[in-house]
Formats: sequence, C-alpha cells, structure tokens
Amino acid sequence: MQALSPSSSIALKSALPTRSPTPTNRVPRSQLVIQCAYRSDSANAAANSNFRGLGSNRADWQSACAILASKVVSQQKNDDATGTNITAVNGHKTLDLVPIENLPKALTIADLSPAPMHGSTLRVAYQGVPGAYSEAAAGKAYPNCEAIPCDQFEVAFQSVELWIADRAVLPVENSLGGSIHRNYDLLLHHRLHIVGEVQLSVNHCLLALPGALAQCEHTLTKLGYNVTREAVDDTAGAAEFVAVNNLRDTAAIASSRAADLYGLQILSEGIQDDSSNITRFVMLARDPIVPRTDRPFKTSIVFAGDGGNEDRAGTAVLFKVLSAFAFRNISLTKIESRPHRNQPIRVVDDADVGTAKHFEYLFYIDFEASMAEVRAQNALAEVQEFTSFLRVLGSYPMDMTPWCPVT
Repeated sequence: MQALSPSSSIALKSALPTRSPTPTNRVPRSQLVIQCAYRSDSANAAANSNFRGLGSNRADWQSACAILASKVVSQQKNDDATGTNITAVNGHKTLDLVPIENLPKALTIADLSPAPMHGSTLRVAYQGVPGAYSEAAAGKAYPNCEAIPCDQFEVAFQSVELWIADRAVLPVENSLGGSIHRNYDLLLHHRLHIVGEVQLSVNHCLLALPGALAQCEHTLTKLGYNVTREAVDDTAGAAEFVAVNNLRDTAAIASSRAADLYGLQILSEGIQDDSSNITRFVMLARDPIVPRTDRPFKTSIVFAGDGGNEDRAGTAVLFKVLSAFAFRNISLTKIESRPHRNQPIRVVDDADVGTAKHFEYLFYIDFEASMAEVRAQNALAEVQEFTSFLRVLGSYPMDMTPWCPVT
C-alpha cells in the first residue's frame, strides 16, 4: 500500500476506548468521526495559499483520500463479519470524497453510434426496398450483414456519415445501362471512401399476383408486346407496389427474391436482353483501408483540368494523364467524364470567330494498381502536375469472384 505524504496526516478518532479483540459493544454511528487534516510545509505555505488540499499537491490529496476510503471499506467488511453493521459514515454510504460515479463521463465516438462489437454484424445501407439487387449486393459484399434500406442514394451516403450505418453498397455502373451518374456526383460531394467493389449478375423476372396470368394471358404470351411501360425507382419497389395495391392487371420486373418477399408469382425468368448483365457496386466507408500489394487492387480517382490554362484543360490534360499511366504499364478499367458543376462553362476569346464556350469536365478514372505500389504513387504525382484538382476516391481490393452468366 502506498504510504501517505510526509506533509499530511489522517486521523481516525473514536470517542470510545479501543475495542478488545472480542468486542461486546457496537460503536454508535454518531460517535465515529473521520477527520481529514492538511498542513503544508512552511516553505510552501505561500505557494499553496490558493489551494487547500491534503498534502503539498492535489495528487497527494487524492491518493490519501483513496487510501482512507479503502481502509474504512475494509473495516466495514470486518465489522459486518463480526456483526457490526456500519452502513454510513457522516451521512455518506462510502468515504469516496470524490464520487467518481457521479461525474459526467467523457463523450466518445462509441456513444454517438456504437460500432459493431466483435462477432456482430455490420450495418450496411443500400438504396431500395428489401428484394432489391442492391440488397443482394450488400449481402454478397458483407455476408450476414444487417441491410438497411434507404429510399434515395443521398440517404445511403448520409447514413454512413451520420454513423447510422457502417457501410454503404451502391451501384456505379451496369454492363447494359452504363454508369449511374448520380452516384458519381455523390462520390465527389461526400467524403466517404471506396473500400471495395462487388459485381452482381442481374436476373430479371416477370412477376405478378397469383391468378393474374389468366387475366392477361394473351399479352404475356408475347412477353411484353403492346403493353404500357412505366419506370419506377427500383425493381423491388415495383414488385412491392403491385402487391400492396393488389394490381391484378399489372406485372413487375424484379428479382426472384422480390417475388418471395411480396407473394408474387414468377411468370417468366431471365428476361433481360443479355444474359451477361452485370452491375458493379462499390462499398463505401467513413475511413479508407490500408492498401496492400499481396492481392489485386484497384484505385479510383477524380481530377479536373485548369480552365484558365489551355495546356491543362480539356483533351490536353487528359492525354498527359493517360500517358502517365501508360508509361508505367498501369491498366485503366474505366474513364468517366462529368460536367464540372461549379465551373460548367469555359469561355475562350477569339478575335476571328467571337466568343466560344466549352463545357468543363471532371474525369473519373479506375486503374488496376494499389496505392501501396511505387508506380501508382509516381503516376499520381505526375498527374497532379497537370491538374487543378485531384482526389483519390479509394484504393481497394478488386472483386475476383468467378462470374457465371444467367441461363
């Protein structure tokens, strides 16, 4: 046990004589007095005039109080064993002069939204309703996850930023439909990081309420000829809409899981135009992952040229950027251009033909290399010389799972 400070004294006084080893009388609570005295060395009296604590500093005071409290608690246990029950001293249940349990605890990130503990599931946000292909992608990316449906892509981004979800899985491109431009714009608007990708084969089914086949048999035989088409936000939402509104003359194109969830009948399966219909999803998180070199990695960047410099704008900068990757034998898997929303127009004065206006663009590029590789670092260092804006959206493992076309 730590000794008390030489400059302090603690006295435990009782109004009765010291008890014998076999006490016959109980000490009345009112007669037990705890006295905490403090005194300072004369040399330090002036320095300590503004602080009245036990010992020469606050640390000594806290240490002495803790020792005193432990002594009295030990004494209480001994008294309980001998039939003496001292439940309180000076009106307090314990002698903790600084009641730590009553002080406010420092707020931590875990208090805002507890992260999943070891062995529990991740909370993964996706756009759509249960049965959507995005839900299936979330399950493929994070098996046994808790999938959280969101009605908009923006909501999925914000759910991760606000700690409601741990990850978001969102589509960025489809082999038939092309890029989902809204999500590329949101990648730039939000500060989330791409931490992985997953590719999902799409198997569209024609779904309807049970018994609806008899009411539209002729039309269904032609598989969509002379039917009215109506676009919706997502395929599973269409299936839900048909089921909730009991639409007997309406069918929906969605997944087979949507049929199971909403009690619909699969009228036809695999109706997509191409059996090799794949949607690529990216996994988003608040923090980036540490890039590695022991497995294939992909890196996504976005950059913009300098509209005020002809050598750093338009096709000139794009050519130089592509050369930086080609020189280092880095393969590009995607190039996507989007109009620069903050600076959409570039004006070029020409005395002969007047004023010309051109769109300014942002360029999104995916390349097959990890940011842990020197060649990728050197390539981006060179790219930065030609651009006015450059941001790494993420460096993450490539999806290497075998792909099988839907038959």
